[in-house]
Amino acid sequence: MKDKNCAGTTEQTCCDDERLFPEFSPASFDDWYKEAVASLKGAPYEKKVITKTYEGIDLQPMYWAQALEGVPHIGSLPGFPSYVRGTEPSGYVLKPWDICQEIANPTPEEFNEAARYALARGQNAVKLVLASHSRLGKDPDEDALSEIREDGFSLSMVEDLLKAFRGIDLTTVPLTVYAGASAFPFMALFAAFLEQQKAKASDLRGCIGADPLAELALNGSLPLPLSAAYDMMACLGKWTAENAPHIQTILVHGCPYHDAGANAVQELAFAIATGAEYIREMILRDVSADSIARQVRFVFSLGPNFFMEIAKLRAARLIWGQVVQAFGGSGDACKMTIHGRTSSRTKTAIDPYVNMLRNTTEAFSGAMGGVDSMHVCPFDEPVRPAGEFSQRVSRNLQIILREEAHFTHPIDACGGSWYVEKLTDTVARAAWKLFQEVEKLGGMHRALAAGMPQAAVAEIAAQRTKNIDSRRDVLVGINMYPNLREMPLAPSTTDLKALRTKLAARVQALRLQTDMFRLYDHLGTLAIALNRGEDNVMEHAIKAAAGGATLGDIWSVLANGNEAGPPVRPLEIHRVSERFEGLRKSAAEILEETGNRPRVFLAGVGALASFKPRADFSSALFEVGGFEVLTEPDLSGVEEAVRAAVASPARIIAVCSTDQAYPELIPPLARAIKEARPDVTLLVAGRPPAEQESSYREAGVDDFFYMGMNVFKMLSALQQRS
Repeated sequence: MKDKNCAGTTEQTCCDDERLFPEFSPASFDDWYKEAVASLKGAPYEKKVITKTYEGIDLQPMYWAQALEGVPHIGSLPGFPSYVRGTEPSGYVLKPWDICQEIANPTPEEFNEAARYALARGQNAVKLVLASHSRLGKDPDEDALSEIREDGFSLSMVEDLLKAFRGIDLTTVPLTVYAGASAFPFMALFAAFLEQQKAKASDLRGCIGADPLAELALNGSLPLPLSAAYDMMACLGKWTAENAPHIQTILVHGCPYHDAGANAVQELAFAIATGAEYIREMILRDVSADSIARQVRFVFSLGPNFFMEIAKLRAARLIWGQVVQAFGGSGDACKMTIHGRTSSRTKTAIDPYVNMLRNTTEAFSGAMGGVDSMHVCPFDEPVRPAGEFSQRVSRNLQIILREEAHFTHPIDACGGSWYVEKLTDTVARAAWKLFQEVEKLGGMHRALAAGMPQAAVAEIAAQRTKNIDSRRDVLVGINMYPNLREMPLAPSTTDLKALRTKLAARVQALRLQTDMFRLYDHLGTLAIALNRGEDNVMEHAIKAAAGGATLGDIWSVLANGNEAGPPVRPLEIHRVSERFEGLRKSAAEILEETGNRPRVFLAGVGALASFKPRADFSSALFEVGGFEVLTEPDLSGVEEAVRAAVASPARIIAVCSTDQAYPELIPPLARAIKEARPDVTLLVAGRPPAEQESSYREAGVDDFFYMGMNVFKMLSALQQRS
């Protein structure tokens, strides 16, 4: 055997007995390159064949064996350092990823019903989504709370947890909770709940985690000083290490950066930098690197660039292992736990059923990349809280990947792919470089204070917007292939004011059953223990929770009236489709007010067969903006086209024919139309040469539309004129 790689350097050849088809001569990269360049017929190879990503990575059209030269992780095995190929030697064979769908019902009864229903139908883990006011430490009856959003479970007291988890065996169902800037208050209530149930915290698995830097990046401020959040993180870490060793307490999110427009390298680097800061701060508070690293779980968004997302997850495990080692960690502490979440940024409120397809490719990349648990966004997420149907579709998507598509076999399906391995290495190196830039600024908090991550992400977001506006990036149903007959999803009909009244009344009723004098004693003892830095702080918090303390009560003790610190510039979270959805919304409002959508008359002059692709392009372009396209094809010439345009009720006239016909057609046609209807906006399909464009404009043409233009800008302007 000479060389098992039958392609690679130009010198590599294959023995006849190694090749599948020995009757064909082996080809080298140089052979292929010459043929590829010839087929381009003079077009630049770099522009036509090499793909530039938002990460600044040049994707080659083909990868050969020599691409792996200098890639250090090649040769590693699943379950062994560098953990690129996964943290378990058996991959998903013995233990597939957890189907961990989010459950965000606002009341305990609704949450319990939804969770039990899902667990009986294939879901094997639960992610409880806390309402935004609960993550900020506010009870629903607080005067300072002006509104309630329908965005999660409203937790106030231990009684809420008793009802929420009734009939659910948490010793067999892993639980994940994102608690906001501090998980200490939630864990106090949860531990008191376990004591009432006579359950052992040591039997539980999952993550009840905090991510104060993510909260800071999202909201621009925190409900307590960052130093206090770190103190509570250390306190909780020590308590769980002793009492609940299978519960992680830090939930590092890359999702806020992704949702603000970050590329894969940025999401990875900023998440790793956040995790590194937490380890550094915990070491300062006498928690070992080994201990704290085991308590960290990462959450990454799963975006639409399939192979890039796989590479991101594989690179994440590689980098995190190196970071933990640098802090003195070793062994299993270097393994990264990853929860994947299909992207919220890519989901659309218009043509929402396409979101099911987006979820499929995104979840596919999560499984191939080796997530430990995964949530698939409900397709109606941009419009309303998930209903039973959308929850079932998301849940079943994961079940199909696991059970029908057999994504649990083989172990590390991407391992050895020249493309994936090279891309993993490239992403890891770029993310490490950016991570080092954050470290030079003094860590993630100082970087956020300086606005560095926000500015970097905003730059990529602006590039995405530009490409979406010009349709270089395609959003099916949004900026391409619109379906104006698609009925919009009905929004939520929940009365938020009534919901707040209901939630507040529940808390107030529970307060009436509480021995307030005893509760104040518990809270006072907790405050003293915190101020003194005692080791039994968690025990005092559990007693307070068992005695009737609310989530807000415990948060108030943690904050202790201290200033939370200077605010930072928050990330600008947005979905990529929002601008075009705004156009469609404006068109729908015009329809409601006038009985008609904004209209365009598309005048096709000449034989339709000669310019049908251009006519189809024109119709679809205007429909993207919610326009009704009135058409009259096969108009024979200038006179007939003028007649049709003048008779049309549309205030926008678009002329469509061939480039060859335009020089004789457009000038007289434009003059005649503008003479008869000077108020119309006259457009021409195509981009003429500069000299022709000048003469066409002199004749009365207002503008031109063509591939690569800023479609959003044009359609926005046309809506104003229609």
